[in-house]
Amino acid sequence: MVNKSKNVGTAAETAIVRAARTRGFPGADRLTLTGHKDRGDIGLCPGVIIEAKGGQQAKTASDALIAKWLAETETGRINAGAAIGFLVTQRPGIGLPNAHRWWAHLTVHTFLTLLGATHAVTPPNPDTPLRMTLDSALALLRAAGYGNQHDQEDPA
Repeated sequence: MVNKSKNVGTAAETAIVRAARTRGFPGADRLTLTGHKDRGDIGLCPGVIIEAKGGQQAKTASDALIAKWLAETETGRINAGAAIGFLVTQRPGIGLPNAHRWWAHLTVHTFLTLLGATHAVTPPNPDTPLRMTLDSALALLRAAGYGNQHDQEDPA
């Protein structure tokens, strides 16, 4: 019996891994399931995990659902022992070959961490979600020292 939901998730994860590998993260790979101790869906590089959501639910996700998924991402980040975790959701009208254009969601706290901000910057709510393209999130991660700075193909 085919599990359509699982197939959609696998396709989304694979698309994200392919995009990441051509944008400075050659070691990006899908993570194996570990039962109740979710570690995220993708190990982007040492210290960074991604929670991936694809299909219709991801394309039409409400702010409340994004917040719920970001909380799950944080649990996965902690379980994986990673420094950074973010959520990637498929966008309407943007298929698997263009996963670099999907939405990457991260908290204000994660964003400030990547910028190297210190205690001098205190956001009103550090769990407030921010959204950018996956392409932009990967560039931000590279600027923060993650991934391979010199092993990128032209993503165009």
